[in-house]
Amino acid sequence: QVQLVESGGGLVQAGGSLRLSCAASGLTFSSYAMGWFRQAPGKEREFVADISSGDSTTYADSVKGRFTISRDNAKNTVYLQMNSLKPEDTAVYYCARRRIMPYKYDYWGQGTQVTVSS
Repeated sequence: QVQLVESGGGLVQAGGSLRLSCAASGLTFSSYAMGWFRQAPGKEREFVADISSGDSTTYADSVKGRFTISRDNAKNTVYLQMNSLKPEDTAVYYCARRRIMPYKYDYWGQGTQVTVSS
């Protein structure tokens, strides 16, 4: 049973930082790519960042240069370091496991709320 549990969300002022964590269980963590997504109220869920099993990273243009995704295979955890936060970063943030074949995110966490005040 794959489980993904996010933590680290909260309320922060614009310009501040947060680090999100996603603890994974029930899978061979090091073999999978992992991703972060977010969904703001009234908007569709959007891609934020991805890290492959080989540590290659991809970012949405909106967060490039401000957010950093990383992973610790010994702890079965993926992180999202968020710096220079903006009010438009306010959303529920989700982590997900990515399969290669087919290319899809198939397991999701419950989400953690990030609120950035202006």
